[in-house]
Amino acid sequence: MKKIALVTGASSGIGKAIAKILAKDYNLIICGRNSENLKELTTQLMLETEVRTLIFDVREKHAVFKAIDELEEAWKNISVVINNAGNAHGLEPLDKGNTEDWDAMIDSNIKGLLYVSKAVIPFLIQNKAGHIINISSTAGKETYENGTVYCASKSAVEEISKGMRLDIGKHGIKVTNLAPGAVETNFSLVRFKGDVERAQKVYEGFKPLTAFDIATTVDFVLSLPQHVLIADITVTPTTQLSATTFVRK
Repeated sequence: MKKIALVTGASSGIGKAIAKILAKDYNLIICGRNSENLKELTTQLMLETEVRTLIFDVREKHAVFKAIDELEEAWKNISVVINNAGNAHGLEPLDKGNTEDWDAMIDSNIKGLLYVSKAVIPFLIQNKAGHIINISSTAGKETYENGTVYCASKSAVEEISKGMRLDIGKHGIKVTNLAPGAVETNFSLVRFKGDVERAQKVYEGFKPLTAFDIATTVDFVLSLPQHVLIADITVTPTTQLSATTFVRK
């Protein structure tokens, strides 16, 4: 019987790509807010594996705990957790920032990751095995202008990954922090609130990563033997030299 992997933010982008690539080896619990997208993805995945679909916003603590608690007992035997759900909203200096945008990023990127982890970790501890992969960002390693709150939220993910490793590593559970650079998904479109022209300019003049690139990295990290842990991995386009420096044609 296949092991079970839970993927948050699976309705689009990186999360969707991860779910697709893991379907060959895992039964999947896919989580997200967009029920239509998740329904479509479930139909695709069920051609290859068994799937459970959970509709919730990671920012809603009670919804997270309720959805996971109500899983059938067999589906609580989770081996892999991909904490992918998150967002970026706005790109302004701190004095001009929108506090609602700050709340959305902090609640999703930090608190949402913590809620999901707290709900699932007891299952991993019970089995004395498992692997949690937290999707961070190069923004968590290098703060950039106008991105203070987003960078802070992703820096928190980096520190949470370190703390998790200390807290649960003794139970045989691996924790990996994965920090992507520029990945062309709907990330910038969300950040710029639907401004297509501004979002497209982010990726002009260089070849960005794709969601599939990150998914294949996740697949590789999970494929390593039990005694091998990649604790922290940064993946960027070849032409990305820092969080905000690119070689553009």
